Amino acid sequence: MPKRVLSGVVVSDKADKTVTVLVERRFKHPVVQKIIKRSKKYSAHDEQNAYHTGDKVRIQECRPISKNKSWFVLERVS
Repeated sequence: MPKRVLSGVVVSDKADKTVTVLVERRFKHPVVQKIIKRSKKYSAHDEQNAYHTGDKVRIQECRPISKNKSWFVLERVS
């Protein structure tokens, strides 16, 4: 089974070796037929502390690294 890859914006880099990434998804509501935005925050592993607030990044699912961290940062998106 392939690992999921998501894109989002770093909203916090205060923790050591961890960034918080806000991922936004858009979908059409089944009844109202309007486009709705939903967002979720993921904690992602950043070994070198290379990413900072405002960076657009891609994250990939991985084994659990800690209680809340099961993602790591793949790359910065231009």
